[in-house]
Amino acid sequence: MRKLALFGASLLALTSQLGLAQEEAATPAPAAETSAAAPTSASAVGSARKGPERRLTGADLFDLSIASDPQISPDGRHIAYVRRSNDIMSDRAVSSIWLIDTATGEETPVAGRSGGAFSPRWSPDGKRLAFASAEGGSAQLWVRWMNSGEAVRLTGLPTSPSSLAWSPDGRSIAYTMLVKDEGPKFGSAPANKPEGAKWAEPLEIRDLLTYRVDGQGYVEPGFEKIFLVPATGGSPRQLTFGPYHDGGPLSWSRDGRTLYFTANRKPNWENDPVESEVYALDVAGGQVTALTDRNGPDGNPIVSPDGSKIAYVGFDDAGRAYENTELYVMNRDGTGKRSITGKWDYGVDGIQWAADGRAVYAQYDDHGEPKVARIGLDGSVRDVAKGLSGGGLDRPYSGGSFTVSDGGAIAFTGGTATRPAEVQLARGGSTRIFTDLNRSLREVKSLGEVRKITVASSHDGKTIEGWLTLPPGYVQGKKVPLILEIHGGPFTAYGPHFSTDNQLYAAGGYAVLSANPRGSTSYGEAFANEIDKAYPGNDYFDLISIVDRAIELGVADPDALFVTGGSGGGVLTSWIVGKTNRFKAAVTQKPVINWTTQALTADGAALFGPYWLGAQPWEKPELFWSRSPLSLVGNVETPTLVIVGSEDYRTPASESEQYYTALRLRGVPTALIKVPGASHGGIAARPSQSAAKASAILAWFEKYKKGWTRPASDTAAK
Repeated sequence: MRKLALFGASLLALTSQLGLAQEEAATPAPAAETSAAAPTSASAVGSARKGPERRLTGADLFDLSIASDPQISPDGRHIAYVRRSNDIMSDRAVSSIWLIDTATGEETPVAGRSGGAFSPRWSPDGKRLAFASAEGGSAQLWVRWMNSGEAVRLTGLPTSPSSLAWSPDGRSIAYTMLVKDEGPKFGSAPANKPEGAKWAEPLEIRDLLTYRVDGQGYVEPGFEKIFLVPATGGSPRQLTFGPYHDGGPLSWSRDGRTLYFTANRKPNWENDPVESEVYALDVAGGQVTALTDRNGPDGNPIVSPDGSKIAYVGFDDAGRAYENTELYVMNRDGTGKRSITGKWDYGVDGIQWAADGRAVYAQYDDHGEPKVARIGLDGSVRDVAKGLSGGGLDRPYSGGSFTVSDGGAIAFTGGTATRPAEVQLARGGSTRIFTDLNRSLREVKSLGEVRKITVASSHDGKTIEGWLTLPPGYVQGKKVPLILEIHGGPFTAYGPHFSTDNQLYAAGGYAVLSANPRGSTSYGEAFANEIDKAYPGNDYFDLISIVDRAIELGVADPDALFVTGGSGGGVLTSWIVGKTNRFKAAVTQKPVINWTTQALTADGAALFGPYWLGAQPWEKPELFWSRSPLSLVGNVETPTLVIVGSEDYRTPASESEQYYTALRLRGVPTALIKVPGASHGGIAARPSQSAAKASAILAWFEKYKKGWTRPASDTAAK
């Protein structure tokens, strides 16, 4: 688990307490689910181009699609998956569900042609498919009968359902949903409002520690609860109650009498968002029993095929910024807990039992490349699928997801550095790619080649890996301008995955270097915790070392170096220009500039101080200042553009505004770009904004390609 990778991926326990969907960070956002029309591509509406453009352009972003959430049927004959395609008319991604026949490869649309559809889930017998769809309005629960092709809406819910789970007999579907309440009230406006008068809006009253969440906005009062609805339609029944968030994924006992879920039901749940336990819910009586009790997050409970055991993931909370998530198994009553992967230096995710009950399938990242392993109950590990992808489109993050049929066939999303995630199937030692979602672009576009490079860090000799995206048609030995593009997290990882940002930069004639400095995941727990209570820090030397390696290889022009990065990458961009003047220009995107203000204004108030710096701002103000890029602003002589989403609550816009103002006061060339309506995680969600942002970054670099020198007379600002 990326325990505290809050710059780009939400912490499982934190999202649980805020009532967010648990299936995957890439679960379609509400805005992407409510389009009223099928996606329309740029090519479908024509263009004003004078001729074919072989390099990727911003307009091409509207023609891109990506596969996610592949769900293989129990018998392995079909795969339902979510296709996300950009719609040029609404400037949003639209989610639809498609069905693949694994014997013939034939694809059939299931849902989402006139409204977003997501979260497909097979019934135990494989004869029906449940899913959520915004067909005709808000997201609701639907069921499709596969033989007839008929689909029926089961619910009329006030908020979106998530964590769908069929009962073993196929008669019911459990799900989670936010149940709103009125929230706190203090006083009232005068009661003598005349008829027809237009008074101001009522006061907004907040009493939660985390009162706003990136991508969600200001938190509506209420709690996520578990519900049950008949699979043929009827009135839903609420199963859990109380002032706690009861989250998914949900798993049924084999007799259908118990549901297992994840929650933090302790009185101080707001102040301890890392904490969670696995609970058992008696479906008939409503009794809730905790099955785990340690200090740390336990979640994602999955019942074994024979019903005797529960697999789950978690770790001991040692107060560090990162921990590998381990795979555990316990008896169904909570006894006999043991770690299966305690001696395996990888974090696991997305677990599923093997049909024989002797092993658990799990996804993990290895040096930036996601894989699926079959992990035996004896701790043995065997890789069964590799090449997973699907962390997004704009940057080359690791990602993807998988499911397994009863016969052991593995459906997953996988791609390459030049091909977005497609639906693939691993079976019998071979892998087949079923979809070709971007064929029209792939056949005419010349993309930049991606090469892996490594270097020994100048700090301590640790091996640092990175990937160079070269300009299309690159001639070996030619030196070209280099953009160092730094990932966020910082507890995440780049890999050989498709990236629109990198390909747009490469199309502009730049080589792009995506590196994994210390702190990155997928290289072991110790490597990630090199920056625990010391971020930013020695990761600076890793990044400079791999830039030097790109120069040594004869690719990067040492006199044309540029740097950018988002979130954690924005932190390091701002840190780098405070340490060196080697880069001609920089663009810091959605950075943290001042750890004191970040800790007290971001949507992870209970996390940043204690876990990242080991204290609260008033306890160790000198520490907070020493790790803040703002402390180095007096050294900056690099023209630096600042970009942030106007509705960013993870690294609030005030962080970027502080840096912009400081640079202006110092007389350093700068500009502030706000992306209207964009959250932290959604800064590239709308294709037009994603293209415009990349274009602005290239324009800034072009403007300062020859560098900038402070005028001799300009001493007052400095």
